[in-house]
Amino acid sequence: MHDLLLAVMKGDFWLVVTIVVLFVVGLIALIALLVFFRFFNLWIQAWLTGANIGILDMVGMMLRKVNYTMIVQQKIALVQAGIKVDTRDLEAHYLARGNVPKTAAAVIAAYKAGIDLPWKTAAAIDLAGRDILDAVRTSVNPKVIDCPDPSKGARTLDAVARNGIQLKVKARVTVQTKLERLVGGATEETIIARVGQGIVSAIGSADDHRAVLANPSIISREVLDKGLDAATAFHIVSIDIADVEVGENIGAKLAADQAAADLRVAQAQAEQRRAAAVAREQEMKALVEENRAKVVLAEAEVPLAIAQAFREGRLGVMDYYHMRNLQADTEMRHAVAGTNVQGGPRT
Repeated sequence: MHDLLLAVMKGDFWLVVTIVVLFVVGLIALIALLVFFRFFNLWIQAWLTGANIGILDMVGMMLRKVNYTMIVQQKIALVQAGIKVDTRDLEAHYLARGNVPKTAAAVIAAYKAGIDLPWKTAAAIDLAGRDILDAVRTSVNPKVIDCPDPSKGARTLDAVARNGIQLKVKARVTVQTKLERLVGGATEETIIARVGQGIVSAIGSADDHRAVLANPSIISREVLDKGLDAATAFHIVSIDIADVEVGENIGAKLAADQAAADLRVAQAQAEQRRAAAVAREQEMKALVEENRAKVVLAEAEVPLAIAQAFREGRLGVMDYYHMRNLQADTEMRHAVAGTNVQGGPRT
C-alpha cells in the first residue's frame, strides 16, 4: 500500500494499474478457492456417481436459495437407482415447496417394483397434498381398511334383514392404490362409506338373517359386484366380513311400537266419541227442560183462556166443575200409576 501511494505520488500510472489488477486477480482466485473447497466434497460425490452436477450448478442453487446439499444427494440416489431426472426438475419441485426426498424415495420404490411413475407425475401428486410414498407402498403392498372406521366412534355396521332381525357387522377392505387416479380420485373415507352402504343394502335385501349368518360371503360378493371403487384412487381387492353379531329384533320392536301407537289412537278416538256422547246428552237434557218450560207456559195460559171463556159466555159454571172433576180424576189415576201429570215417572 505504501508503494502504491508512492507510485501515485510519482505519477507512475501503469505501475498502479498493474498492482490493482494483481490485487483483483488475487481476490478472485481466493474466492474461487474458497468456493472450490466448500463444494469440493459434493462435487466429488456427484462426479464419481455420475450425477452430473458441477460446482457452478451448486453455486447457482445457493444463490437461488435452494438446499443444494439435499438436491445433490437426491440426484445421486436417483442416478444410482437407474432413474434419469434433470437437476432443474428437482430444483423446481423444491422451489414449489414440494417434498423432494419423499418424492424421490417414491419414484425409486416404484421403479424397483416395476411401476411406471415418472418424476413429473410423482411431483404433481406430492404437490396435490397426497402422501406419494405411502401411495406407492400401498400400490405394491395392498392396505387393509377397517369398515367402519374405529377412530370415528362406530364399532359395527348395523343393518336389518327383511325378517326384522338386526345384524352387527365388521368388515375389512383390502385396497390397492391406483397411481394414475391419485390426483382427483376419492379417498379412503369414500371407500369406507360406499362399502358400508353396500353391506347395509345387502343385509337389508336378505329374506332371513340366518342365511347371512350361515354364509357371510354373500355380502362380500354382492358388494364387490357393485363396483364401489369407481372414481376413487383405490382398487378394491377384497371385502372380508370379520365379524357378524345378532342384535335386537327390530321388527318386533317396531310392531310393538306401532301397536302402542294404534292403541293410543283408538283411546283418543274413543275418548272423543265419549265426549261427543256426553255433550249430546247435555244437549238433550237442555232440550227437555226447554220443552218443559214451554209446557209450563202453555199451562199458565189455561186459566186465562177459561176466564176469557167465562166473560164471553162460552163456558158455564157446570162446565167448569165438570172439567175440574176430570182433572182431579186424571191426577188420581197418575198418582195410582206412579207417574206425574206430564207422563214421566214421579220423583
